[in-house]
Amino acid sequence: MLSDKIIVPLDVPTEAEAIALVDRLPQVSFWKVGLELFVSCGGGILSTLKQRQKRIFLDLKFHDIPNTVAGACRAAAAYGVDLVTIHATAGKDALSLAQQVAQEGAKTAGVAPPKLIAITVLTSLSARQLAFELKIPLELPEYALEMALLAREAGLDGAVCSPQEVEQLRQTCGDDFLLVCPGVRPSWAAKGDQTRSLTPAQAIQAGADYLVIGRPITAAANPEEAWERICQEIAA
Repeated sequence: MLSDKIIVPLDVPTEAEAIALVDRLPQVSFWKVGLELFVSCGGGILSTLKQRQKRIFLDLKFHDIPNTVAGACRAAAAYGVDLVTIHATAGKDALSLAQQVAQEGAKTAGVAPPKLIAITVLTSLSARQLAFELKIPLELPEYALEMALLAREAGLDGAVCSPQEVEQLRQTCGDDFLLVCPGVRPSWAAKGDQTRSLTPAQAIQAGADYLVIGRPITAAANPEEAWERICQEIAA
């Protein structure tokens, strides 16, 4: 189902608020747990989601020296989550080691291994910020592609990229490379801090495997109605 391609973030500060949102949107099968919620309540929310047969995108964006990243990925894999993120800028050694130990951690815990996906460029960053603040000499699409290729060479399963880069990454990295797109905004929703956005239908057409759509659903006056509206747009 196309609706299974939508990942909804649990960007709330408490486990009680997260569970309330999951209860309000039972039709959502895939949820994202990010830094705020995980730091607030730890792995308990992951167990709750697993008990409810939900898929989990653990989006903690690991970025550290190789041994530290590897240890974090081993621990994350043991939760039985479906997707785990690591910054591509941690480097090839960290990416390769993380992929290896994530498999080991899952095997030890007796769960299926997660898909490890690399962060290319945060969707809140503009080309100007990349050039003038971070001093990256490459154009933003080229830099995102280089980070995705680095992840693929290191053996990762895919990458996170903005919808505006997904078509180029799909053509270059192949059909078996998972592409997850945050920053997706329906035409009727405010873009907020997302500077490189497309509509859900445009992102799917460009080659995205999964869309991360948060505030247009979770901050809507009627989240159920917003969810259904987005699903209908994708199907159309």
